[in-house]
Parts: sequence; structure tokens; C-alpha cells
Amino acid sequence: MSKASSIIQEGALFVADAHYPHHGDEFLYLLKALDAGRIETPQLFLMGDIFDLLFGCGKYIRNFYAEEIALLNRLSERIEIHYFEGNHDFCLGNVFPKISIYSRSMQPVAMELGDRKVMLSHGDRYDAGLGYEIFTFFLRSCRGMCLFLPWQQPLTDRPMRKLRGKKICRKIPAFEKKVERIVSRYPYEIDLIVEGHFHQGRKIGKYLALPALACQKELAVVQGGEIRFVTLDTLIER
Repeated sequence: MSKASSIIQEGALFVADAHYPHHGDEFLYLLKALDAGRIETPQLFLMGDIFDLLFGCGKYIRNFYAEEIALLNRLSERIEIHYFEGNHDFCLGNVFPKISIYSRSMQPVAMELGDRKVMLSHGDRYDAGLGYEIFTFFLRSCRGMCLFLPWQQPLTDRPMRKLRGKKICRKIPAFEKKVERIVSRYPYEIDLIVEGHFHQGRKIGKYLALPALACQKELAVVQGGEIRFVTLDTLIER
């Protein structure tokens, strides 16, 4: 993991839940625009589930994302990149050696935006039942995943086919109540909570539910010290 700042800078970009490649090409479009200098940023925050399925154990699954992985690693040479692992992408340290990787157990991560205290997380840390906790513990065990290396192709191809047709965009009923429960798990003195995972693109009090690039086709940018939702085209035009 690279050494990274705990200060969120002006112009920083936040991308959540692109679920690439099955739900649009916006993520690849963004990486190419960054690589070509058509979009400029000092920091790139990848807030989890960027890929529909990517784990660091084994090389077969990386074949699905060879171009995107190469672009991210090239960008990490000149842009500070933070990757908050989600429930679809994990054990990524050996895939992105110069990117700051935060596993689920390391989240939420405390940072600062101006004079405000901010905590960032993919979003599945404080809204999960016991069954999910047990499932994700074994799923994200990098050592355990490596035991299945001899069967990595069939164990990858089947979920990839299933994810291709999964419906992931919907409005969550009573989302405000869910947010209230999540916020109660954070320290009271935190000024802003930034999470992805829910695909909502809403701000409720001090809770910022990032838009899903796969659903709302938006990401977020720090402008004037505030985190604002924007489209890719807007970023290129500014």
C-alpha cells in the first residue's frame, strides 16, 4: 500500500459502484479521460464495487479487466488513489501495488475536508446481519480464496454470467431510517459520513450516499470545499 494523505483535497473525485463491465462503460471512459489529461484530479477515491467481481488471488479473473487494471496502475504513478474494497472487489493489494487499499476491516477511514472530520467507507460495514457477516468473513479471506486456485476459472465464469443480468438499480424504501441506524454507529463528533454501496445518490443530514456510477451515471467531486454530484461530461467540460 502506498503512503497517502489523510486530507481530502479540492478537486478530488469519488467513484462508487461502477460494477464494471456489466453496467456501462463509464468507468473505462473515466480512466481514459484521466490518462489523457481531459480530466484532472489530485486524488481519486474508489469507494468499492468498482468491478462487478475482482479479487486478488489468482490471475484468471484479471483477464476480464486487463486494460482497466493497467490504466489504474499507470494513473497511480501520478495521482493519489484510495481504494475502499467493496463486497464485489477485495484482496486487491497485489493487483494495485501503488494504490492505498482499505479492506473492510480497516473501514471506515477518518480523513479531513477543510475543517471537517470525515469518515469514508464502502457502506456495508454497519448495515449487515449475522448471516452476511459470516458469509463476507469467508469470502474476503485472501488465504482461504487461494485454496480454490485450481478451480478459479469455473468459480469465476459462473458468477460473472449471473452478475451480467443482475438488476442493481432501485430506490430503497425508508432509506432515511436505514441512514439513521448507520449514522448511530459512527462517532457523534464526525461532521460528514461518505459511503457508497446503496446506489442512491442522496445527502441526508451528515450522511452522503454516493451515486452509483452504474445507476445514476454520476460521480462526486470536491468543489469549493463541498462534495458535489456531477456527470462525466460535466467534468470534462469544466
